[in-house]
Amino acid sequence: MDALIAAAARALAAGDALGALKRISLRDDPPALALRGIAMAQLGEHRRARELLRRAARGFGPHEELARARCVVAESEVALAMRELGGSPRSLAAATAKLEARADHANALHARLIAARRLLLLGRLDEAAAALARLDARGLPPALAAVSELAAAELALRSLRTGAAQAALARARAAAERAGVPALLAEVAEARAALERPAARRLSAGAEQVLRLDEAEALLASGALVVDACRRGLRVGAAWQPLARRPVLFALARALAEAWPGDVARQALIAHAFRTRRPDESHRARLRVEIGRLRALVAPLASIDATARGFVLGPRGARDVVVLAPPIDGDEASLVALLSDGAAWSTSAISLAMGASQRMVQRALVELEAAGRVRSIGRARSRRWLAPPFAGFTTILLLPAALSLA
Repeated sequence: MDALIAAAARALAAGDALGALKRISLRDDPPALALRGIAMAQLGEHRRARELLRRAARGFGPHEELARARCVVAESEVALAMRELGGSPRSLAAATAKLEARADHANALHARLIAARRLLLLGRLDEAAAALARLDARGLPPALAAVSELAAAELALRSLRTGAAQAALARARAAAERAGVPALLAEVAEARAALERPAARRLSAGAEQVLRLDEAEALLASGALVVDACRRGLRVGAAWQPLARRPVLFALARALAEAWPGDVARQALIAHAFRTRRPDESHRARLRVEIGRLRALVAPLASIDATARGFVLGPRGARDVVVLAPPIDGDEASLVALLSDGAAWSTSAISLAMGASQRMVQRALVELEAAGRVRSIGRARSRRWLAPPFAGFTTILLLPAALSLA
């Protein structure tokens, strides 16, 4: 490695992309192309970065497998930043194996972190937890240690374990300070700020209370019957009844919970669940069917009894009924929350993260764009979607597959 390449590499490790480019911007040899690609990625020029990294990988000879594997890892991180999540992870896994075989443990761990972060973006928390558990972070450079702890903190936040998240963020901050990379310090600060922002609203007996993440965690563990409008289901302690794929049943459950301990008139339930202002006999018959289905599903947690004018929810045991409502309402709340991370998402990546069809995602995005809640950049296959970050509260509870409750 010549002196300019070594100096550029040190500048990139310290987060000084412009300093690195000053040394190698006019060079086209494979090591310089790779470093230029990483520098462009740090500056946010992801498409140019990917092009340079691919040229570098093609330029390395057949006996330079280690250098090519490092290019694959860097390109995978660029794809992650671009929210291109639909590609096969096999090339990254193969590069990881080559790095481990050549004893490049730091870059191998970096590759494993990229794979874990991809799983987190897709909401596959169990797989992400398993991937992070397999990492041996001992002896990592401070920058990689900070990234590792940030991933652990994100997993804890999205699993609503605020104590573990705070501990991981404290370790991430210490590692970021040792690394001296401003971007890492800013990322840690943003993650810590999420703990202090409002994350949900508690609706009970006609009153509303704003909750932080730790307060939402305490509410879910309190033993109350919680109708969770963030994850679309009912919870009592460890018992969980998901209703995310049963929107009519969830709408009925939420209406009954918001009125508890009172009842809800049949006409109000019909309007709430079926979205009609002129109910007829068919709607009343359908209401009886849907109430029967809901009663059977929630029987271990609560009863639903008929009254003279409608229906009333009765929790099992002497416990309260609470609605945990998101900070923003609407059927597309999770979609808007996903886009509010500041990155530009493709519809294919959104559909993967949401577990929905691309067609459904495209229709929702068109409606949100017409309402001015999201915007698009580019055209055709290069079209990407983003939403402005929400000021004043966090959307962690709205992220897809945010918590696996068995």
